[in-house]
Amino acid sequence: MSTAGFEAIRRSVELRQPLDAAERASIGEFLVQFDRLENPLDQSLDPVHVTGSAIVTGPRGVVLLRHKRLGFWLQPGGHIDSGESPWDAALREAAEETGLQVAFADVDADGVPQLVHVDVHDGGRGHTHLDLRYVIDGGDADPDPPVGESQEIGWFDWPAAVERAGDERLANLLAHLGSRPR
Repeated sequence: MSTAGFEAIRRSVELRQPLDAAERASIGEFLVQFDRLENPLDQSLDPVHVTGSAIVTGPRGVVLLRHKRLGFWLQPGGHIDSGESPWDAALREAAEETGLQVAFADVDADGVPQLVHVDVHDGGRGHTHLDLRYVIDGGDADPDPPVGESQEIGWFDWPAAVERAGDERLANLLAHLGSRPR
């Protein structure tokens, strides 16, 4: 990714208006870590790295899956492949993990989707994820994840998704997004 690309990522985080104190703390930690890392998108260079996640929405609500290793319900997302931006990774991971035809719900003039949440968390195996989250339109088809991906997946209306979310920060984000006019 170019220097301009890294600057755009940093700027989007810096300008993000946090939902709550937890996101405010995540934004501060993200900026500290992002600035110290040689390549914050490359998971092979440091156990602290940026990841991309998708809040997959549609007329049926929001898609959650039960993470195979962690055992709780969350949004699709994961590591960034070489040459990808965090939003590219979020879109790719959403398609891979859900089997849905997905597209960004809202993009700017440069084709960059709106950042809707920043969450710094333990990614397991000694990793810290600097997670950037984007809303992605998943249509209304039934999820059809391929073999190897979690088969415990489904659409949930917003209140049920908030209840099911295995992480308080995700639940707060879903409550906020679910309360927005459609």
